[in-house]
Amino acid sequence: MPVFRLLPLTAALAAAIALPAHGQSLVELYESARGYDATYQAARAQYDANLARAAQAKAGILPSVGLSAGASHTELDVQTPAGDASRGFNTQSVGINAIQPLYRPANWATYEQGKRQVDIAQAVLTIADQDLVVRVSQSYFDVLAAQDTLALVRAQKAAVAEQLAAAKRNFEVGTSTITDTREAQARYDLVVSQEIAAENDLQVKKIALDQLVGRPGSVPVPLAAPVQLPDVAPADMNAWVAQAEEAHPSIRQARLGLDVASLEVQKAQAGHKPTIDANLGYNVNRNPQGTSTTTGRSRINAGTIGVTFSMPLFAGFAIENRVKETLALEDQSRSVLESTRRSVTQATRAAYLGLVSGAGQVKALEAAEASSQSALDANRLGYQVGVRINIDVLNSQSQLYQTKRDLAVARYNVLLGNLKLRQANGTLTPDDLRAINGTLATDGRPAVDMTATPPQPPASQPATGRPPGAPVVIPPVPPVQTPPFAPTAPTMPSPPPPPVILPPTR
Repeated sequence: MPVFRLLPLTAALAAAIALPAHGQSLVELYESARGYDATYQAARAQYDANLARAAQAKAGILPSVGLSAGASHTELDVQTPAGDASRGFNTQSVGINAIQPLYRPANWATYEQGKRQVDIAQAVLTIADQDLVVRVSQSYFDVLAAQDTLALVRAQKAAVAEQLAAAKRNFEVGTSTITDTREAQARYDLVVSQEIAAENDLQVKKIALDQLVGRPGSVPVPLAAPVQLPDVAPADMNAWVAQAEEAHPSIRQARLGLDVASLEVQKAQAGHKPTIDANLGYNVNRNPQGTSTTTGRSRINAGTIGVTFSMPLFAGFAIENRVKETLALEDQSRSVLESTRRSVTQATRAAYLGLVSGAGQVKALEAAEASSQSALDANRLGYQVGVRINIDVLNSQSQLYQTKRDLAVARYNVLLGNLKLRQANGTLTPDDLRAINGTLATDGRPAVDMTATPPQPPASQPATGRPPGAPVVIPPVPPVQTPPFAPTAPTMPSPPPPPVILPPTR
């Protein structure tokens, strides 16, 4: 009988968790997503654009050189008391001129802003890198969780089908009521609906992963057995917060934004200051037919060198109001920096507490899995000897498989929580995926079977001296002695006396 009961379950599990011969690890799918994901590619393009924009700021402190050339024709109509005269002449010119800023405070402030913009662009790209790592890992573990859910639902379906068949056999031989069959049938129909939902959820999760990594039919590698989750290091929440203060790209971006705002104030204040430029040029003017004052051919070669000084005196209070505007924007950037620092600190603390709680939940669910399996075995034995009913077995089965699903999800949440904690404090890098990749069933290691029976905790040797591994003998349950049902005859109450009606008084 036990062999007959386990064969369908084994076949169902093999079909549920069957995977292709070769799957893709987390690192492989991340590298694929890095070259395909549109969101990340847009961030890379924005990074290149920001670098080019920042390089433009350097032009204000470098010399500018221009080449000019021109040709014109002039017609003169000269009227004098001696008579009228008309003549025309051509003028040709070519020249090269250079300007080197010597003292321009606004240009130097713009140049310093450009260097900060390069660092801001790098911080923004780092945020995009970290986001891609988390998104790929989330989709990866979503597919694994959906696969585990489908395998567990199918295993539960096989177990409920066995219980339904047993209930029908017991009803046919008269050892149980039709209620057991109806309860098992209702539970079986419910599990069938859950299987349909699990299949659909798995397909949706696979489509999302394929779209992210740009690889159709991607197959994530499951966790390796035994499961070894990475520990939280350092095991100090304040240490993680301190790292966030120093290395988080959002805080660095906000801090650089405050520097840019301070330099913008300097640019506005430079509107009151003079500017000094050095000029250097060489120009050639050629007049084949003369000029307006001469009739002979001429050519003029002119080289110039000098210094230009410019001092603004009054601009209609535009500079003063510009300074006020930049000072207000500087205060805004300072507030943004403080808000970002607080948000990062809160997110880091929340991620750390969530990871610690998730690790504790995994240990509790592992113990609950073993306890649920023991409860299911006890209820099955109790059902065979008649001290338990069918619904007890069905409830124990549901509890066991629900615990297995919760355990699988909790493990994936811990692995993902390690990455999210590093993302929260700004230290996440693609190399962190290698530690997660080490928990997968790569290099021929066996994969975790969530449908397998969990190991039971060691029990103490019973006083009967039964050797380990010997079959458990269930003693017969003696019938309960009940006294015969002989109730006493009911005593009818006597009717009340009739009421006394008094005549009305006058």
